[in-house]
Amino acid sequence: MSEGFHHTHPSYLEITKWTYAHPELVVGMTTRLGGSGEPPFDSFNLGWHVPDRQETVHQNRETLASLLQFPMETWIGGEQVHDTDIYTVTKKDKGKGAYNQESSIPNCDGLITREPNVLLTAFYADCVPLFFFDPITGWIGIAHAGWRGTVAKMGPKMVQALVDKGVDPKTLRVGIGPSICGDMYEVDDTVIQQLPEKYREEPIVQSQENGRYLLSLQDMHVDLLLEAGVEEKHIEQSEYCTYQNDHLFFSHRRDQGKTGRMLGFIGLKEKL
Repeated sequence: MSEGFHHTHPSYLEITKWTYAHPELVVGMTTRLGGSGEPPFDSFNLGWHVPDRQETVHQNRETLASLLQFPMETWIGGEQVHDTDIYTVTKKDKGKGAYNQESSIPNCDGLITREPNVLLTAFYADCVPLFFFDPITGWIGIAHAGWRGTVAKMGPKMVQALVDKGVDPKTLRVGIGPSICGDMYEVDDTVIQQLPEKYREEPIVQSQENGRYLLSLQDMHVDLLLEAGVEEKHIEQSEYCTYQNDHLFFSHRRDQGKTGRMLGFIGLKEKL
């Protein structure tokens, strides 16, 4: 697969294949560049739940809102608890999670909507960002999936949630964003034993001489999405590794937990 996320602005990457074909769509993920933060949150931290200065996070969010032309009062975010609960967003949810973590939609790692002029958001610093767009019905979605969410099939559950709304999986577009790559994501046997048996071998898992394993969450997501009926030609996968690209991304593992968060986003502007 070729790189699906393109660096169209220093502060974010876009799924340009989608946005060129659908100019009303705004979709991508931020980098760590272009903000106001101090180390270790330099410079474009967008997460409320890390111990950064709240006024700096607010300023960075205002900067992104201006770049995307999506005011903060239209943003919606979930609490993100490494589970697979999915919430259907309506206009009444505008602003939840936008101005503080406490107002986020509780116990939620996936958001879907067909409302125009709302921006679905999620935080990342190694976990896998998943973006969903159906050009036929106008449904969009975003999900956060670490290894727990991946094993619990967050991707297929998002597909099913959209199918329940009338989406045909054969027309559904899915983006797998920048995250920690398999070459850098070392786990122990406790994690591997929770994977379905079919995923405990290459290319998903590679055994190491130290008795641990390298796990490719991205490759596992691709296989799970194909099983859920998404067509391979409609999957955009990023080759960016958040761990390796320290100049571009925050990484929870590389930075030993003391780091900021990138923001994934997707929204549809009302057609003129």
